[in-house]
Amino acid sequence: MSQSFQPLLFGGDINVYSVARAFHEAYGVKSIAYGRYFTFPCAHSSIIDYRICKENEDEGAFRANIEKVCAEFPDKTVLVIGCGDSYVQLAAHVKDSLPKNAVAPYIDGDLLDRLINKEQFYALCDQFGIDHPATFIYDKSMGHDFTLPWGPPYIAKPADSVAYWQHDFPGIKKVFVCQSWEELLSSLDAVYAAGYPDHMILQEFIPGDDTFMRVMTCYSDRNRKVKLMCLGHVLLEEHSPHGIGNHAVIITEHDEALSLKIRELLEALDYTGFSNFDIKYDSRDGKYKLFEINCRQGRSNYYVTGSGHNIAKLLVEDRLEGRDLPFTIVKNQSLWRMIPRFLAFQFIPRSYHPQMKALIRAGADTHSLEYRPDYGGGRYPRVLKSQLGHIKRFNQYNTRPKN
Repeated sequence: MSQSFQPLLFGGDINVYSVARAFHEAYGVKSIAYGRYFTFPCAHSSIIDYRICKENEDEGAFRANIEKVCAEFPDKTVLVIGCGDSYVQLAAHVKDSLPKNAVAPYIDGDLLDRLINKEQFYALCDQFGIDHPATFIYDKSMGHDFTLPWGPPYIAKPADSVAYWQHDFPGIKKVFVCQSWEELLSSLDAVYAAGYPDHMILQEFIPGDDTFMRVMTCYSDRNRKVKLMCLGHVLLEEHSPHGIGNHAVIITEHDEALSLKIRELLEALDYTGFSNFDIKYDSRDGKYKLFEINCRQGRSNYYVTGSGHNIAKLLVEDRLEGRDLPFTIVKNQSLWRMIPRFLAFQFIPRSYHPQMKALIRAGADTHSLEYRPDYGGGRYPRVLKSQLGHIKRFNQYNTRPKN
């Protein structure tokens, strides 16, 4: 079936594959994706025209790749979708100077820069009365001469994630969970020795295992109105050094008060496009506390599509067809995972097993990579290999629940 649009995705991870799958499911369209390396899960996929550009994160190369695809499909609208922070940042800054048949559904670059900087994001949370963990802004000039009003474990993460990942070093982590003061100082020293130029965010650790985590995915339309809000209750995360914090299992749930508070923030900012919030429930005071905003669909975005709200359809119906979408807070429950079922049951507390089994029996269970229309050409063995990798990492880094 011929479509009047061509999805153009940037990145090469599960985020890209999940978006491409959403487009294929809804419209039968094959997405084009530019990644830096020829790697799974996007490589060897029949639903993605996967192209390699090692300079993908350079603005000149980014523009050139968009212009190339727009010239390939002059009679179609090219939907430019970033699937990583660096690509979204580029798209936001160049969106108004792209070819006429390109649409990049993002906020302006200045607002995006403000939001993805965690220091400025927490200031916005304070302004709108949104709870977040107790926070200390660390500057390199402080050295070891500072104190914190809370004890270990200490959380340390970069204020500017894009700049942070441009300065790789042995032992680099998405988030440092430091069990002692000495470990915190050592982690800060390593980050700045690698050349990272911005502040670090130091935070109080909120007690609770993976099941205290939540993720909220929202879509704001072309008129800056929130149209979809999908809250996910995280049941399990990855704990490997490079994967720490990545969601492995999610059940959708409904919380209207939390949803409306986030809606108020997004609409006050005149936000447009996808947004994704990392949240943790603090049992000490019964409050949900926001960690950060991602100005894009999250890595685990297929939990939204799997709940019956295809993210590709949101974009097409809003941006290309000009429909007035209804405001929806997702209520129906569904189960999403990135790991085999048996592994999920091994590492998730037993109290959640009846709910998980009921959703599986009801057919409300999805896995981002388990997509039969894309099992040809030797891809299925690669999916199995990916599952084996999860089994190895979870047994090495994750702790099984006691109950």
